[in-house]
Amino acid sequence: MQIFKSWLSVRWFVGLAMSGLDGQRAVLAAKFEAILPHLDERQRRLLMGAEAQSLGHGGIRAVARAAGVREATVSVGVRELEAGEAPLGRIRRPGAGRKRVVDRNPAVREALLTLVEPDVRGDPMSPLRWTTKSTRKLAEQLTRQGHRISADTVGDLLREEGFSLQSNAKTLEGKQHPDRDAQFHYLNEQARDHQDRGAPVISVDTKKKELVGPFKNNGREWEPRGEPVRVDTHDFPDRELGRAVPYGIYDVAANTGWVNVGTDHDTAAFAVESIRRWWNGAGRAAYPTAGRLLITADAGGSNGYRTRTWKTELARFAAEACLTVTVCHLPPGTSKWNRIEHRLFSHITMNWRGRPLTSHEVIVESIAATTTKTGLTVHAELDTNPYPTGIQVSDDEIAALPITRHRFHGDWNYTLHPQHPTHAATTDSTSDQAPATRPPSLTRRSLQDPELTGMTRLRLSELINALTPALEVQREQVLRTRRGHERLVAPGTGAKAKLTPADRILATVLHLRKLATMDLLGQLFGVTAMTISRAKQEVHPLLEAHGHHIDTSTARLRTPADVATFLAPDSTQSKAKETI
Repeated sequence: MQIFKSWLSVRWFVGLAMSGLDGQRAVLAAKFEAILPHLDERQRRLLMGAEAQSLGHGGIRAVARAAGVREATVSVGVRELEAGEAPLGRIRRPGAGRKRVVDRNPAVREALLTLVEPDVRGDPMSPLRWTTKSTRKLAEQLTRQGHRISADTVGDLLREEGFSLQSNAKTLEGKQHPDRDAQFHYLNEQARDHQDRGAPVISVDTKKKELVGPFKNNGREWEPRGEPVRVDTHDFPDRELGRAVPYGIYDVAANTGWVNVGTDHDTAAFAVESIRRWWNGAGRAAYPTAGRLLITADAGGSNGYRTRTWKTELARFAAEACLTVTVCHLPPGTSKWNRIEHRLFSHITMNWRGRPLTSHEVIVESIAATTTKTGLTVHAELDTNPYPTGIQVSDDEIAALPITRHRFHGDWNYTLHPQHPTHAATTDSTSDQAPATRPPSLTRRSLQDPELTGMTRLRLSELINALTPALEVQREQVLRTRRGHERLVAPGTGAKAKLTPADRILATVLHLRKLATMDLLGQLFGVTAMTISRAKQEVHPLLEAHGHHIDTSTARLRTPADVATFLAPDSTQSKAKETI
């Protein structure tokens, strides 16, 4: 009986203990369910380890069952607490977790760089050479090569290697002319000189031709939500409305613009007519005492330096307005540096952004409404006159122009006079021939001028003395080869050469300076262009063999009159500007 009572007592105490553990487990389970989802991996381990320590023996198993985790996880938490480590600042220890793709497969980085840099590091015939290099396509190509990787990992690797998503940068200006900077300096000096004398300086150019009609215009404007301005889906020009051709004149000193909106072709005649309208409508009143005008223009287009009609129309305008018109062209490939682009055209584009140019009147009014905080004002008018293309200008018409080419790049910088410059006149005033077309007399000494040869007379003489013996030996060898045997007569007998060795060297130097064509040199030396060509073929190799380099000139001469004008002591260009 006593044994039975003892057994009942033990059974009661065990039941009581079991009911207490079940209660503790239920409390822990509720606590873990509420707190653990808000903790990271390490924080959960530490919490469970602390609960296990508080429970004592059997606490690890009880906590593991209550939290629904492995007992090993709780044991790790207990050991971390007992170690007393400071907070790591991260969830896992350094080196823990899944290894990175580049650690498991180091070759993937090089394979990726080969794809994104095919011209530098890899095969230019890469499969992705001619397609977009998105992270998805890069990942697909790497996977085909045996490097299993995701698009996100590709993006991470590219950023580690210093790559980023970038658009094209419009910074290349093509092949730069060697006199690019010098021309900008010269243009700046001309502008300063004209402004100091109270003369107008204008920047001219044709703005982008615009379609007239309900066509999309880039930009955004505030409109009611869901009610954008409806425009045509295709940009086919309207046969009746056509295009608008805005030609702008920007007055640099006054900060004012004048835009002539044409409806026909963008020709040189239209460009000069726009300048004429600006002068008659605004320029003459703003500069009543001005006798000079400086125009800065691009190197191409309707106002290009090669366009003959541009020069003939400007000469006509100069005579009508009694103005001495100087033109300085920007170097080729630098049109974006034209002042009118930044001071006028850009503001016009911003003013009509997001607005369909439905008629010529809308274009004119939008241009005229353009203003800036710096005080820009713009006048605009419509020009419906026809301007036919294909107008031919003969060499005689160009030769008869009252034009003076500057010493520095006469093709880019020239002045048109209301009448022929007085220094081009000759003593025979009764002649019917225009003074500018009368061929001047040029001696060999004048052709040796340092302005033409690019070297002093002494240096030229030394060059001739150094090359003449070699030139004579070379000539004898050529003649012997042509004859097939040695000379039968004494040197000096027989037919004389058309050019002396000194003339051949001088002609070659002038041609290498790119001052004149072989036809012009033939006129100056009294021979044919073929003779000049043969002289160059003989002399040029000797110059290279002796290490003589001939610097290219900036002047471009087309007629003997140009040469005489270039060498004239009373040239309109000052000596200070010759040194540029």
